[in-house]
Amino acid sequence: MKKGRRSIPAGQFKSQCLAILDRVAENGESVVVTKRGRPVARVVPLEPRSPKSLRGSVRVRGDIVESLGESWDAEK
Repeated sequence: MKKGRRSIPAGQFKSQCLAILDRVAENGESVVVTKRGRPVARVVPLEPRSPKSLRGSVRVRGDIVESLGESWDAEK
């Protein structure tokens, strides 16, 4: 695939899929896949996701370390 080219025939996409995906990820450009000259799919880079913080989403109610007063056998 030439640099700056934005469409590719499906057969060529099939044979070069992994390399095309790498280029899309690196360059941020989308690629339109065509069959018989008609567009059928678009490969676009994903928006970067920032990891969601869990801060503030958990509440501690009471002592989380103290025994509940129940006995149990860890070997069962």
